[in-house]
Amino acid sequence: MKKLVSMLSSIVLVSMLGGCASTGLTVSSHRTDIELSENNYKVIATNVIGEADSDGIIGLSFGVGQGALQFSLIPIERNRTLYKNAMENLWSNFEVKNGSPINRTLALVNVRFDS
Repeated sequence: MKKLVSMLSSIVLVSMLGGCASTGLTVSSHRTDIELSENNYKVIATNVIGEADSDGIIGLSFGVGQGALQFSLIPIERNRTLYKNAMENLWSNFEVKNGSPINRTLALVNVRFDS
């Protein structure tokens, strides 16, 4: 009986925790070569920042390479796509100071992802 209770407890625990973790890994493999030997570009903005966070109860988050591992037993927020939210926040911050990026040819360079 003790063995059965232990086994059922393990199954319940694994079932509860199974869907709560996500890798959050966002790997970008885009490459563009641009010739900057002439005065053929203009710096529009520097140090534009986008941030995102997600709340949960009994959880942790830590970075692994270019990704982030997140784990929480009880997520408080439904939208946990942190990289997407941070990029949307970055473009909102850009728009406040520099106008709409729509119909403009812009490039983000030296993008850094911290977690």
